[in-house]
Amino acid sequence: MAEPDRTPQPQPRLRPAPLIFEPADAAADPEHFFDLESIEDPRELLTRATELTHAFRAAADRSMEFQAVAAAQLADPRRFDRLTTADIAQRADWTEDYAKKMVEFGRDLLRGTAEQTT
Repeated sequence: MAEPDRTPQPQPRLRPAPLIFEPADAAADPEHFFDLESIEDPRELLTRATELTHAFRAAADRSMEFQAVAAAQLADPRRFDRLTTADIAQRADWTEDYAKKMVEFGRDLLRGTAEQTT
């Protein structure tokens, strides 16, 4: 009997709710946050706040992936202007250990072998 394939299947990326543009005058008001303060129905408020939470998390995850790819590209030994992990850490305000991990993660992403996150 054949062993079932247990390799994790890549999960499709969830599309976060669109972020509504914050005009400069609204963003300057500390009480204003994506017009949430104007929503009176708690159900609607919970729904929109949850959408924003998911959108920000997805944006942060995606941004981190771009950081990792950039770190890997900057550390590529084939580049004549490559940077050390210490240089990358300093530019990104990371510890050198974290920079090393990000370089490796970025290399995995560039090879297409990094685990997909949802």
